[in-house]
Amino acid sequence: MHTHPALHLPWRVLVGTVGTVVILAGVVMLVVPGPGIASILLGLLIISTEFHWAHRLLRPARVWARRGEKWALRTKDQLLERRRERRAARAARRGRAAPPD
Repeated sequence: MHTHPALHLPWRVLVGTVGTVVILAGVVMLVVPGPGIASILLGLLIISTEFHWAHRLLRPARVWARRGEKWALRTKDQLLERRRERRAARAARRGRAAPPD
């Protein structure tokens, strides 16, 4: 769509309209049951494909998501390590070698 100059403006209007509708649905879902915040972020993601201001608005969400991913991976590794330690301690009490993971 970006290569044809006559279609550039209608495409931006279409993307803006679809993104706005998804954002408004997300705002409604903040009051009624539904994934409101996720819908708002999805609408911003749709709009950010064509508008730089929306891309800048999503930057804190991307940082938050990366931090959440790092925290989840760190927590998972800690839980798995504790499980291995408990299994080894249990096996040592029984006088056997620990089972392989």
